[in-house]
Amino acid sequence: MDMNRRSFGGLALGAVLSGPAISASALAAAPAPVAYPHRVVTLVTHSSPGGGSDVFLRELIRHLRKYINATFIIENVTGGSGARSITRVAAGKPDGSILYATTPTYIYASLMSRTPHTFRDLEPVVNLFTDSEIVYTRADGPFRTMKDVIYKAKTARGRWGAANPASLERQAAEELKRQAKVNAAIVSHEGGGDLMINVLNGTLDIGVGEIAETRAQLQGNKIRVLATFNPARLPSFPDVPTIKDLGYPVVMEKFRGLAGPKGMPANIIAIWEQAAQRVLADPDYKRAYENEALIPNYMAHDRYAPFIAKFADNTTQFLKQNGVIR
Repeated sequence: MDMNRRSFGGLALGAVLSGPAISASALAAAPAPVAYPHRVVTLVTHSSPGGGSDVFLRELIRHLRKYINATFIIENVTGGSGARSITRVAAGKPDGSILYATTPTYIYASLMSRTPHTFRDLEPVVNLFTDSEIVYTRADGPFRTMKDVIYKAKTARGRWGAANPASLERQAAEELKRQAKVNAAIVSHEGGGDLMINVLNGTLDIGVGEIAETRAQLQGNKIRVLATFNPARLPSFPDVPTIKDLGYPVVMEKFRGLAGPKGMPANIIAIWEQAAQRVLADPDYKRAYENEALIPNYMAHDRYAPFIAKFADNTTQFLKQNGVIR
């Protein structure tokens, strides 16, 4: 179901922040929040409440207020596999008053469907993190390991869940299905919250998602993490194998950043570049994102824009090779 929701909002594993950096002494100084030309800034996400990008933005703005003097509003614009949210931001003024939470979904949505606007109509501003994709199941269900899930999908029909069709999660599930040569129906959802419901009620064998959107259920021992699509095991889950450990060469990592309407001025972009570095170094925020297994991966605008272009080119080739697009 499509929905718009506006609300006021109140992970580091030894990684090194990349890109042009401000000095450690400047970071430590922690001056007053920088002046901003808008009193209210809208941060748009394609995620439904409780989904990965929604959780990411809500935690981010709790700490971002210390570095940018503005009030941040989160707007959930769901539907169209991310297309509606892209259009919402692309149609905004390129003055820093509205930004979009970027993930691979906004690339997939642009490539896999005819949309009024695409990722090319947005200005990549900064990247903050690399996110981890995990496979999870309900704790009281029949699957104790990923091998159990694969066996079920080889001997009967598996029921796997992912976020919307235009998502890295969907690609990860489809690629695992192909590599494992199994029979599995892969069901898409509008967001991580909807997906979680169907895993917990037993409609699905597994879900593919992120630590952030599963944290509450993990802490409540409602779900079990079976595997990760990361290239290496997560320090916070050392006993959880990678999909590669299990013999399937599937590695997926999700970027998380911010973009605005095309043509944002350099001075506004510079404010976000500095704020991104400061908030990533904030001790309180660092504890929060480490808890969600988010890996800091700062990219300034001059690196993030080429990164997005290259990611889109690689994704286009992948989708063409697999017959998804022509």
